[in-house]
Amino acid sequence: MYHGISFGHIGEARGEVCFNTGMTGYQEVLTDPSYSGQIVTMTYPQIGNYGVNPDDIESGRIQVAGFVVREGCDVPSNFRSTMSLPAYLDQQGIVGIQGIDTRALTRKLRSDGAMNGIICSTGRPVDELLAEARALPSMAGQDLATVVTCDTAYSWEGQGESRFKVAALDFGIKRNILRLLDAHGCDVTVYPAQTSADDLLAAAPDGVFLSNGPGDPDAVSYGIETVRTLLGRVPLFGICLGHQLLALALGGGTYKMKFGHRGVNHPVKYLPTGKVEITSQNHGFAVDPDRLPAATEITHWNLNDDTLEGFRCTDVPAFSVQYHPEAAPGPHDSRYLFEQFNALMRK
Repeated sequence: MYHGISFGHIGEARGEVCFNTGMTGYQEVLTDPSYSGQIVTMTYPQIGNYGVNPDDIESGRIQVAGFVVREGCDVPSNFRSTMSLPAYLDQQGIVGIQGIDTRALTRKLRSDGAMNGIICSTGRPVDELLAEARALPSMAGQDLATVVTCDTAYSWEGQGESRFKVAALDFGIKRNILRLLDAHGCDVTVYPAQTSADDLLAAAPDGVFLSNGPGDPDAVSYGIETVRTLLGRVPLFGICLGHQLLALALGGGTYKMKFGHRGVNHPVKYLPTGKVEITSQNHGFAVDPDRLPAATEITHWNLNDDTLEGFRCTDVPAFSVQYHPEAAPGPHDSRYLFEQFNALMRK
């Protein structure tokens, strides 16, 4: 139990408590649909210094369930800022807490694993809140893609010349993915998560992109079936949840990690070249490398904890990575993957 000061909206927030190690990019973190259902703790001590602005959001609203910081900044200093972070949280009804020892909380999550929690600024008795927190469901088994996906298909308004027609399945897609697909010559149409393979193929895309998203990949049974049907019929590129769904469609398996990967500083080795990339990550589940089928090749490996970060199929045009090559926020080391997708579609 941690006592602090209200930060943002007055009320209660419930979700799985996790931590993010990024020093910047809190606005992108807040609006990333992959954080749906989670209370995010920022490990960097002061958050909100540069405020918020309408250009750096990754979806139409804040997606986190709650927000935890050591010290929140009420008076930002940046020429792009249009609002302070606490005002932004309050405007969108997001409950936060500041003034707690976020280092101690992070150590707790690292030693005991991610766990459910409640932030309360309404003065309710602690015993009631503890009982409710213990009764909250685990993230395992939850299909949250249907919560964050788009309602209907839409075309992304591109800025460049289009060479490829791409269908993007939205399991919780980030806008910077769409920006980079556009920048790499793709005319993108985004489809709801439950769109069937037949409906996607009817649009005759050159390739299908499988997006990031929240929740347990095993619970996204419709997505697994769609990917299984698409295999070998059109090039596939998956990121994060899309990576996990591709593995499951091939007959592989996933597992829930102890506390997951969330931040912009994770070293990943690209095995074909030996190059180490600094990557942006946000996931609580991972693909089991020992359960991948024979017709796959592991391409990326996490150097922090020896977990699988990417693979490709050797018999069909499909590949995926666990991390976020679009990196918003984060480094740009991995944007070559969009060129690899183009190469598959070009063939």
